[in-house]
Amino acid sequence: MIALPIAGNTQARQCQNGREPRRLVATNTSQDAEERRIVNPGDVNLQQLLEQAQLMQQQLVSAQQELSDAEVEGSAGGGLVVATVNGSGELLELEISPNAIDGDDAQETADTVADLVLAAVRDAVRAAAELQQEKLGPLAQGLGGGLGQLPGF
Repeated sequence: MIALPIAGNTQARQCQNGREPRRLVATNTSQDAEERRIVNPGDVNLQQLLEQAQLMQQQLVSAQQELSDAEVEGSAGGGLVVATVNGSGELLELEISPNAIDGDDAQETADTVADLVLAAVRDAVRAAAELQQEKLGPLAQGLGGGLGQLPGF
């Protein structure tokens, strides 16, 4: 356990796993004092860290808006069915070509069209997921990389 030179009746907390804590909080246990002091290990510039977090939040909101506005198409049956989804994967439009319909066999046509619709929607959702990875992937990597460079993380 790490002891801190703080006046009054104090306790130092240690992580449950026995390792040194990333941040040590010393609390004054006397009834009169409600003050908490946070000991900052290393030379972490908290203002700069906060600014980086705010910038990443703005970038995330911007990327989410771009995804919401984007439209991605998926198709099946050589274009007999085309599904359009937004970047979030929400189905916006579904087009079925008249060539997909066989007037002689209604049941077979219904089954075929249902299969084509499923395939087209899945294709469009896959394309939307790729777009999400393209837009949001760098932000997620930045988040992991940024924290990994800080002392104690």
